[in-house]
Amino acid sequence: MSTINCLLVDSQSIFRAGLKSYFEHASGVNIKVTGEETTAEGLILFLHKNLSTELILLDLNLPDQDGLEVIPQIKKQFKKVKIMVLTSYSDYKFVGQALKNGADGYILKSNSPQDLMQGIVEIMENNTYIAPGLHITPPNGKRLTSSKKSNSNYEDRFVIKQKLTKREHEVLELITEAKNNKEIAKELYISDQTVGVHRKNIMRKLGVRNTINLIKFALENQLV
Repeated sequence: MSTINCLLVDSQSIFRAGLKSYFEHASGVNIKVTGEETTAEGLILFLHKNLSTELILLDLNLPDQDGLEVIPQIKKQFKKVKIMVLTSYSDYKFVGQALKNGADGYILKSNSPQDLMQGIVEIMENNTYIAPGLHITPPNGKRLTSSKKSNSNYEDRFVIKQKLTKREHEVLELITEAKNNKEIAKELYISDQTVGVHRKNIMRKLGVRNTINLIKFALENQLV
């Protein structure tokens, strides 16, 4: 297999440096890291300027856009580029949605380097790769955790955002602008009652009890 021009897209600089170093010393598959980006916007700009890019290693948790959303954008504009999702999120829903959106492979940062190299070979040969331990349906009827939380109940911004529907995101954004139900209803062309239902569902999903705490939570977690 000839040299593979690879773009790393991850917000963690130490992780990118480690991965780049590994590729430089790995044998068997020749992977050349031609660029590093931390945002979805930077990713798209890089691809327009570097048409020789063949492979993207993509984290889902990007600071400016949901990684799941950027996958179809890449595939629409750069059909030949292969996308390997390399992330910490093991929930089967994320795996299935990433592949549905056009990802060629999905692997966890906790998987072995050998798994990653095997996966890269697979997707470069036009196969779909799902790393060991991952599923696209609930294993044994049980739901996987979205990330490894150890003893903490903390959920990062990416996981929190996945709880909300697209319409709920729209309502939440207007709530943080201090708009009431009537104003939101007028802007979104829905009824006051529907806005009220969305507001209650958002607060339930995010675990807050009033609008003040909802706005505070949304801003602190950069949900809007």
